[in-house]
Amino acid sequence: MEFGQYLGLTFAIFVTLAILSFLYKDNPFYRFAEHLVVGVSAGYFVIILWFQGLDDKLFGPLADGDWYFAYLNSSNAEYMIPAILGCLMWTRFSKNYSWVSRWPMAMYIGISAGLAIPLEMSNRVNKQLAAMMVDIKWDQFLGGADMLWLLDINSGLSQVLVLVGTMLAIIYFFFSKAHTGVFGKAATGGIWVLMIGFGASFGFTVMARISLFINRIQDTADWGKTAFDAAETANPNYHSGFQVVFWALVVFVIGYVVWEIMKTLKEPKATAQ
Repeated sequence: MEFGQYLGLTFAIFVTLAILSFLYKDNPFYRFAEHLVVGVSAGYFVIILWFQGLDDKLFGPLADGDWYFAYLNSSNAEYMIPAILGCLMWTRFSKNYSWVSRWPMAMYIGISAGLAIPLEMSNRVNKQLAAMMVDIKWDQFLGGADMLWLLDINSGLSQVLVLVGTMLAIIYFFFSKAHTGVFGKAATGGIWVLMIGFGASFGFTVMARISLFINRIQDTADWGKTAFDAAETANPNYHSGFQVVFWALVVFVIGYVVWEIMKTLKEPKATAQ
C-alpha cells in the first residue's frame, strides 16, 4: 500500500469513529462527518445527473446542431421540447411567473405516474399473484400396485405455506365481515403472517447494517496492521510515516476522550429539586 492510500484509509477510519461518536453525544466531529456525507452525496449525484442526464440524453443527441440556432437545425430538434420544459421549472423561484412552472411539473408528474403505476402493478401485484398461483409440487412413490402422491417436503411445502399465508393476510384486511368465529381465527393467523413478514424485513435490514459495521471493523484492523507491517514482501512502500499517522490519530482520539471526561467532571452537578 502506498502512503497516499494509507492517508485515505486513515481518513476513512476517522470518519467512521466520528459517526460512531454520536452514540456518546452530539459533537463537532459527528456534525463534520454528517455534513461531509451530505455534501459529497449531493456533489456526486449532480455529476451523475449531468453526465448521465443532460450530457448523454440532451447535448449528445443535439450535437449535430448549432447552439446559435438553438439546436433547431439538429436532426433531433424535438429534444429541445423537454429542455425548454426543464428550464421553465426554474420560474418557480419567481414571484410573478411561478405559475409557469405548473405546466412542466404537471407533465412530469403525469408521465411519472403513467410509468410508475404499471411497474408497481407488475412488481407488487401481478408477480406476487403469479408466484402464489404456481402448481404445487408433488413427489410420486410406488406403493404396491398404486401410485402414491406425497407433498414435496421442500418446494411443495413452501408453496403451500405461501398460499395459506397469503390467504390469511388477505382475510385480515377484509373488514366487511366481523372477525369472529372461524373467520376471526383466520384473521388472527393473518396478523401472525404479517408480523413474521415485518420481522423478517426488519431482520434483513439489521443484518445489512451489521455487515456494513463488520466491513468498517475489518478496515480498521487492516489500517492498524498496515501501520506496523514493515516487511518488504508485504508492503515495499513502507516507511516511518505509516506509524506516525497511526499514532497521531490514536493520540487525537484518546486526547478527545480525556478532554470530554475532564469537562464532565468539572461541570457542577445539578442539585435535586
